[in-house]
Amino acid sequence: MGFEKPLRELNLGEILGQTFNLYFSRFFLFFLPFLIAGFFTGAWGEIVRLMFPMPAEPPPTAPPDVLFSYLFSLLAVLVATLSLTLLISWIINTIVGGMAVKVASDILERRSIDLSETLNFTVSRLPSLLGAGIVTGILIVVGFICLVVPGIILAIMFSVVVPAIVIERAGALESLSRSRRLVGGRWLKTFGFLLVIGIIILVATLIFGAISSVFGSARWIVSSVLGALVSPIYPIAVTSYYYSMVAREQPPPPLPPPPTLATPPAAPEPQPSPPKPSAKIHCVYCGAETKPTLSFAKNVERKW
Repeated sequence: MGFEKPLRELNLGEILGQTFNLYFSRFFLFFLPFLIAGFFTGAWGEIVRLMFPMPAEPPPTAPPDVLFSYLFSLLAVLVATLSLTLLISWIINTIVGGMAVKVASDILERRSIDLSETLNFTVSRLPSLLGAGIVTGILIVVGFICLVVPGIILAIMFSVVVPAIVIERAGALESLSRSRRLVGGRWLKTFGFLLVIGIIILVATLIFGAISSVFGSARWIVSSVLGALVSPIYPIAVTSYYYSMVAREQPPPPLPPPPTLATPPAAPEPQPSPPKPSAKIHCVYCGAETKPTLSFAKNVERKW
């Protein structure tokens, strides 16, 4: 199935249709990076838990100093495990998310796809991706603290930052203004797009989380596989939305020229009339043909 960039702004139904068509038509290209990332982050979480084991819980009758020592030790372990786990997960997910945007862009641009080259390209854009992620994350969190609405506005404003960095190779700060210009005038539509995609991902995550919970110690393996099925949806959808907004920026194609009236056929050139045959002169005496300058034949003239 062939894909191409939209030449006009798409509605939400068309964007969702293009998103899932891209995903299912190139399922392996999108699924594999997220599967590897899921296994890596899951294994890293297990390693971190082994590196920082939880302190033994004291009995309730322990003296206050023992209880305080336990609480401080527990807090230190939690901070260390969460910090290391979240940091690695954030970096890995940023890379694979950028790879998904690049793959979706290559499909729409009709370019050849090589996952190793895609990985190298995304890693080269990693500083901008991480920088933009830090700035947008802080602004959105602060916005949600300020009565929620500013956070929603900022999330809408910066929704296509990653495609701007990966596709247009914009810098971290430049991508913020680029994203704001792309979604300008389409705030409600962008909110509806993010809401629908968020609901789809949330429902799928809850279902897959319930499934993986029954596998006990192997839960993180099953969760990594199922999570890899859901994770590509958002970057693909954002890429489709980005191209739709870019198409809105482009001037409409020129209208075809109006039909012209058929030119009447040219009048045929007048043909020269054939020369008229010269009138024959006959002698008045004998009737023989003679020259136009003479009125009688030569033989009559000789007779005279």
